[in-house]
Amino acid sequence: MSEQLISHVFHSQVGVLAIWLVLLVCIFVPLEQLFALHPARIWRKQVGVDLAWYFINSLVPAAIISVPLLLLARTLQRHDPGGLYSAVAVWPLWLKLPVVLLVSDFGAYWAHRALHTFPLLWRFHAIHHSAEQLDWLVNTRAHPFDLVFTKLSGLAPVYLLGLAQTTGRRLDPVVALVMIIGTMWTFFIHSNIRLRLGPLEWLVSTPAFHHWHHTNDENRDHNFAAIFPFIDRAFGTSWLPKYWPPVYGIDAKVPPTLAGQLLDPLTRGTRLGSGRSEPVPAVGAVQK
Repeated sequence: MSEQLISHVFHSQVGVLAIWLVLLVCIFVPLEQLFALHPARIWRKQVGVDLAWYFINSLVPAAIISVPLLLLARTLQRHDPGGLYSAVAVWPLWLKLPVVLLVSDFGAYWAHRALHTFPLLWRFHAIHHSAEQLDWLVNTRAHPFDLVFTKLSGLAPVYLLGLAQTTGRRLDPVVALVMIIGTMWTFFIHSNIRLRLGPLEWLVSTPAFHHWHHTNDENRDHNFAAIFPFIDRAFGTSWLPKYWPPVYGIDAKVPPTLAGQLLDPLTRGTRLGSGRSEPVPAVGAVQK
């Protein structure tokens, strides 16, 4: 009976993901055709692999991180330091949501920066950076370990500050909403859309901001925040000139197959591209 239940839940989730995929296609494919930054085919190389990553990374990381987050939430329920958790619990959604977005993006910023700094972590993150052309679907090309590490780093501070209270076996609704918003936004910032927002680009991330994170020239290893660029500016890792990156990807070659990309971080050496195993330099925020 339990196997039947698991099978039913799995197929149900896959069905929901398929619906979301259709919605994403209907949104981003026309936009990338009408406002393309770089001419690109819809059915490009490795699109099948990225579609497979879409389903894997929509199911596996969420299932993994739910366990430690639930354990953390239950542990914290027995504590209320200085009445902090009780006070935060009654915040209205309009206040709690932006605070949770900011706290989670701050935690994810440091995890993302660590992925570029430490050679062992870069092995996994290099899979995501191996794309030499960016579009919305490249967002899904990532090793599950990479996503679990980043998402946990972003959501753990949310629970530690009492911004999420989980009851039963379900995540806090605000956390679930933040995960949905964050996921949709990361599809947007990877998209092949020629869009600039002027001064607003320092308040909220755009394709221009995140494309520079994927550059493979001397300006790489910048722009680690997914939603709020001012976090990078505060810690000296922002780079947002008026022009776009000339080249994407990494120096090393990553296997083109799904199985190859899944196993590659476990089988190769630490250096995947020059400069990526060295500490990220603290550079000043520059805008040209």
